[in-house]
Amino acid sequence: MRLTESDIDSALSVSLDSTIDTEPPFSAGPSNGHNGISTKSNGVSVPYTNGSSSKGVAHDGLDGHISTRNGSSSVARVSLPGRTLYDDSYVDREEFVRLVIQSLRDVGYMESATTLEAESGYIMETPEVAEFRRCILDASWDSAEAALVRLGVTEGEGLWEARFLIAKQKYLEYLEAGKTTAALHVLRNELAPLNPELDHLHALSSLMMCSDPADLRQQVGWDGASGSSRRRLLMDLQRYIPSSVMIPQRRFATLLEQARAYQQSRCLYHNVPLRNQSYSLYTDHICDRNAFPRVTTAVLSVHEDEVWNLEWSHSGRFLATASKDKTAIIWRVELDKDPRYRAYAPEFILRDHEYPVGCVSWSLDDSILLTASEHRITLWNSRTGLKVRSLEQHTDVVTALAWLPDGSGFISGGLDRKIILWDADGKLRDSWARTPIRVTDLQVTPDFTRLVAVGMYDMMPPPPDAAGAGAGVAGAGAGGAGAAGGRVAETRIIIYDLSTKQPELSIRLEGELTSVKVSQDSQYALINRASENGPPAEIHLIDLSNGRVVRKYVGHSQSKHVIRSCFGGVEENFILSGSEDGKVYIWHRETGVLLEELAGHGEGSVNSVAWNPANERMFASCSDDRTVRIWEAPPAEALSVFGAAPAERVDQERDGGHEMENGKLSGKGKGRWDAGPSGSGSGSTSTAGASGSGSGAVGGSSSSPDAESGYGLGSTTALF
Repeated sequence: MRLTESDIDSALSVSLDSTIDTEPPFSAGPSNGHNGISTKSNGVSVPYTNGSSSKGVAHDGLDGHISTRNGSSSVARVSLPGRTLYDDSYVDREEFVRLVIQSLRDVGYMESATTLEAESGYIMETPEVAEFRRCILDASWDSAEAALVRLGVTEGEGLWEARFLIAKQKYLEYLEAGKTTAALHVLRNELAPLNPELDHLHALSSLMMCSDPADLRQQVGWDGASGSSRRRLLMDLQRYIPSSVMIPQRRFATLLEQARAYQQSRCLYHNVPLRNQSYSLYTDHICDRNAFPRVTTAVLSVHEDEVWNLEWSHSGRFLATASKDKTAIIWRVELDKDPRYRAYAPEFILRDHEYPVGCVSWSLDDSILLTASEHRITLWNSRTGLKVRSLEQHTDVVTALAWLPDGSGFISGGLDRKIILWDADGKLRDSWARTPIRVTDLQVTPDFTRLVAVGMYDMMPPPPDAAGAGAGVAGAGAGGAGAAGGRVAETRIIIYDLSTKQPELSIRLEGELTSVKVSQDSQYALINRASENGPPAEIHLIDLSNGRVVRKYVGHSQSKHVIRSCFGGVEENFILSGSEDGKVYIWHRETGVLLEELAGHGEGSVNSVAWNPANERMFASCSDDRTVRIWEAPPAEALSVFGAAPAERVDQERDGGHEMENGKLSGKGKGRWDAGPSGSGSGSTSTAGASGSGSGAVGGSSSSPDAESGYGLGSTTALF
């Protein structure tokens, strides 16, 4: 809005009494940025300075000049052609300048903001807006309601809602101050006549019974009159006031945040934490592919048979691996060392298992490691390597172990259709009723509200006249899961309410489901779906609130084996999975774009992957080739060997393969960089890992986890 002659004095008298000692001197240049021409209304371009914040600025009433009060300089209003910021721009000049004025005031450059108002002829807000703001912050409630109408808020544009918010704040402040009679008057004569929902009104009236102000604030989730509640109210009320009249707070900063978020969404390899200070307004943000973990820095080869599962400790300093050789290993990782010199060593080899180990899970404080071997769960002290106790409540293979988010216990699930809740020390706490599915995996949401389980579900066969349609049911017919007694099976995701143990949703998916991971915001589940004699292998991102498939990730292969995927990277920007072709696949979560196919493992499936929770540039994978690989970003000297791949070549290299998959290991768990041949994921692998051997190794040819455990996908008829 334009600054009129009558507005100039008020515009120049805003908050000029603050002290700013670090402001640099400023002088007007020869150009105002519009076509390189500077035109003053009086025909003279006069330099000016923002001076000291203690100096005032006043309007001298002559030819639009603005003079500082010490008379040393003056500012004339600039008259520019057109309404846009530049000739080829769609940005409205007035809107832009008003936002700049607001930003200057927000950061403390009060005189600069006042000078810009005078020179441009635009003011950030009218005196009416300033008065309304003052009324809210000073609790002048009656004047605030009258000011709302003057700002253009009418019945059809939210006046009722705005009046209710003001009356509610007024009511709460009276209660906080102990003015019960005044609060009751507001409740009866101001809130009730607005006819809010009856439950809401009852909730407000019940606050009269609060024992003290602290109790009131806790029940309402409100920080009181002396806190930020009035400023929050002001922000809420701005929704009802036209933004051209009252600019939303920190609007320029909001636009910049939106620009950064957009740039991040366009950056396929974005893996920079928010705490990183490398963001600049001078350039668009893009992450270098060379900073992405895609080369092997270490190969861990102590296991004597296929490695089926792995999980990082919460500290990121230990890695637990589970193997067909009947052992689990706790690896110590020198996380704070340079990747070139970082050591990996088996801290403990946990040998006391009768059967192959299929699952591992760390307690919240990393003091306990759970392992599952057939129907038995074992608790291990991860600091001593000693067995704490064994649990044998399950009667079939335990396929999933998940600690509760508060660390108070854990949940197990198995093919016996049991889901059991245990205390942290292994005491039985509770159990679900017999579940309708043979559980192949489960997870508890981080917000502690849901349990998500996947598995095979028995159902009655279709009637004879629907036999043709029955062939399309997942798990039915050839290659499906036939069951005794003429029953057939299909695969399902069941989402349970954790407090009631009742199912909220039961979702049918075609193909057999082998893995579930839940996002940190508890909104999404990542499901691996195998493809034997059915639809292609896919990984589905499921919205837990409605059960809908949000995104699909394709390109890997999975038909017979249990393969587990995971979220990874900063803000879980990536989806990571193993594959039966011996490669690791990485997708961009939001777009579904396949970013990397990482070769390096030997023959057989890559069974599980895990991203390090303490290092956004490190993940691990395990394989039928008996090894565990650590993947990280290549250091600068390695790029000179392999050849740097700038971001603009990502698509080309994604199609043509990568050179940097074959980093090898030498010495006792120390990685080095080796420019090995590129390409195949089924080539030989260097496995000069940390010394030591596990006991009870299973000999014979390489096979899938399901061959030993009975819960895999190779022979689905064995499931029932």
